[in-house]
This record gives sequence, C-alpha cells and structure tokens, in this order.
Amino acid sequence: MRMTGAHVLRGLLALGMMSGLVGCGSFANCFNSGFAPAACGRGHRESDVSFLSQPTATSAEGRWTGTTPTGRTVAGLVLEDGSYWLFYSARGNPTVLAGLVQGTRTSHSGSFGSSNTRDFNLEGAGIRAATMRGSYVPSKRFDGTIAYFSGDTESFTSTSDADAESVPNLTQVIGTYTGLRSDNHTITVTVDSTGTLSGHASGGCTVVGTLSPRAKGNVFQISVTFGSGACRQGSETITGVAFYDAVTQRLYIAALNHTRTTSYLFLGTKP
Repeated sequence: MRMTGAHVLRGLLALGMMSGLVGCGSFANCFNSGFAPAACGRGHRESDVSFLSQPTATSAEGRWTGTTPTGRTVAGLVLEDGSYWLFYSARGNPTVLAGLVQGTRTSHSGSFGSSNTRDFNLEGAGIRAATMRGSYVPSKRFDGTIAYFSGDTESFTSTSDADAESVPNLTQVIGTYTGLRSDNHTITVTVDSTGTLSGHASGGCTVVGTLSPRAKGNVFQISVTFGSGACRQGSETITGVAFYDAVTQRLYIAALNHTRTTSYLFLGTKP
C-alpha cells in the first residue's frame, strides 16, 4: 500500500513517541548499611536511561510521603535532575530506617518508569537491582511498584508532602539527631549553623560533611567523607541529598559513590 507524505510524517511521529517510552517493573522491602558497601547481585546489568530527555515541571518531581502494603512508611524525593531517592522504614516502625530505593527515571503524562533502580537494604539483603514503574498526578499523588530481578515485588502509595514547595531553611535543620537502623547501628548526626555535618555510629565509624540548599522542598545537596580506622570505606567521599521534615523533626540523609556500590544512609530525630 502506497503512503502519502502526510501519512509518512504521521507514522514517523508515532514511532518517535513510542521510542521514548521506558519499559519498567515494580518496589520492594530493603536498604544498604550506610557504613558498609555491598555487592550487587551477579548476572544482572542495569540499563542506563540517562539519554532520555528530562521531564518538565509537570512530571513526578516533588517530595512524597506514603506507605507500603507490608507496613512500611516511605518518604522521598523525585528531583528535577532525573534522580529519585525513596527512604523506607522497618515494618511497623517509621523511626527505624530499613533502606533506600534510588535511580533515575522518566515521567510523562502521568506515567513513571525507571530501568536502573537499586535498593540499598539494611535488613541483610545488600544492594538489589530492580526496575520501577508507576503513576502520578503532579503535586498530588505518586504510586509505584518495584520489580526485583529476583522476582520479588513491592508497591507503595504516596501523596505530596507539605514541605514540597518550602524554601530550604538551614536554621531549622541545625541540631543533633539520633537514629536507629535495621542493621542495629545507632547513629548520631550533628548539623551546625554553617551547614557542616559530623556523625558517628555505634560501630565506631565517623563521618564529616557539608549541606548546601537546593531550590525548594527543604532539600539539601550533601557531601560526606568517611573517617579512617573503623570505616570500611577508608576516607572515601560520596555525595547525595538530605531533607528535613519540620513536623516530625526528622532528618533524612542518603549519599552514594559514583558506581552506587557504597552508601551512607541516615534517618534521625531531634531529642
């Protein structure tokens, strides 16, 4: 069948739109020890979606708070740079950190997809490779499902956090925080008026770092350097994000190295 010029153009446009879609999978129940690197499961390669065009302000970008069907709380960020950082708690205990789900994504017209999801689990599973897919209503709702390469899945539902549009306020963040993680580490972190961070874990590892404000959401860019001695990472420096929940007075911190094989994860509350 012969196609006219107009038909050819419409066909090319349709193919172009289809090629921008990312096939994805689902969420799970995991997190890595922020002080101890873990190896990813063998035999799996993550797919890079960094070549995809970045979403606009109508994407899933924002700060989100929610739950999983397995009794975990979820709190996290979808940022304008294409990354997402989703903290999750132990089952039935929102103050005990159990893990972080992180990756890069594409989101368009209410659909969310990520093919390079990693779950940094503090409950013994280490770092797990996965994919994620979901749906969202900008600034209102974000729901997702994580599908692990092992075959496990978990889902979450969340709504926009009250601080999503707040200007970062370092004065609110100043203070000392204590947190317990599912790997039985108790961690204390102190932030001073200059944005300097210092922390130590019950196992003896210490860190120092800095916080600098991002555009909104009470979100900060963070750099963390491990102390020598008790830290398995030596003096490695890693980067990531931090955000403060003014209602619960909780500070969330997640930093990773470039290859996402080392992490520093923290959830703590002011006394």
